[in-house]
Amino acid sequence: MKTRKIAIIGLGAVGKNVAYALLLKGLADELLLVDTDTAKVEAECQDLRDAMSYCPYAATVNTAAYEDLGDCDIIIVSVGNMKLLLETMDRLDELNFNIAQVNDFIPKVMAGGFKGIIINISNPCDIITSQVAKLSGLPLGHVFGTGTGLDTSRLISLLAKQTGIAHRSITACMMGEHGAAIMVPWSIVSFCGKPLAELAKADERFRFDHYAFRKKAEENAYLVLRGKHCTEYGIATTASRVVELVLHDEHAIMPASMLQQGEYGVSGVFAGVPCMIGRNGVEEIIRYDLPEDELKEFRKCCESIRNNMKKNDSVLNW
Repeated sequence: MKTRKIAIIGLGAVGKNVAYALLLKGLADELLLVDTDTAKVEAECQDLRDAMSYCPYAATVNTAAYEDLGDCDIIIVSVGNMKLLLETMDRLDELNFNIAQVNDFIPKVMAGGFKGIIINISNPCDIITSQVAKLSGLPLGHVFGTGTGLDTSRLISLLAKQTGIAHRSITACMMGEHGAAIMVPWSIVSFCGKPLAELAKADERFRFDHYAFRKKAEENAYLVLRGKHCTEYGIATTASRVVELVLHDEHAIMPASMLQQGEYGVSGVFAGVPCMIGRNGVEEIIRYDLPEDELKEFRKCCESIRNNMKKNDSVLNW
């Protein structure tokens, strides 16, 4: 039987929780942890080993160097500098630090012969994912980001609370940037196939200010950051679910940051969109027939991402 081998680069609050989530779900037979802080990564490695006796599935956990990741199935990029983010609460302020990290280690990873899937979590997610894709040279779809996956989870959580309907019975997503330039295509929100707009005609639970609702979903991210100075469980669960889709070849639809090639009238930029994900990573961007106002809003979000890339062109071309 093939050993499922996963590496995590960056063992901060996000990376360590992704590692723990993968072990609890039994998604990795071998988990490799990589971080520039030797003492930190060795401590996280040992702590996870100490948990193994009571985990539902057996796995090995080891530290590794970038060049050791050649035979991994999946690499998760979760580098970051939380101090920079907490100072301004703007994900773009992590760009210079994270780009420098990615520019350094992606060539080393590729020199080790890596040919698998790379999933990026690091902020700003869409720009960093674009850089990883460029540097790695991997096939289209083999590099993608968690993008608006976590934002979507926050939105669905609010919809469940508002309506009293279970999370898994709600179809919704957020699109655009994992950041300020994000939108909700309300036209595709449904509850077991029943459109939100139709339900709103007969039930006041489904009537609410859409703009205020979207802002609340955004603000909940900063509520977590301000209160505990990091995000952990939501993003760890999001990332582990993406890994599950790849390893199980599920072909399930989930929001992810993926290169746009004409979908929704946008090209040449990574942005969060509904994607079909399987063993080859993002295998298809799912196109919904959005009304013109939603298309316009999504394109505006993508233009914001493009402008941020232009502003930081000198950094991105190190």
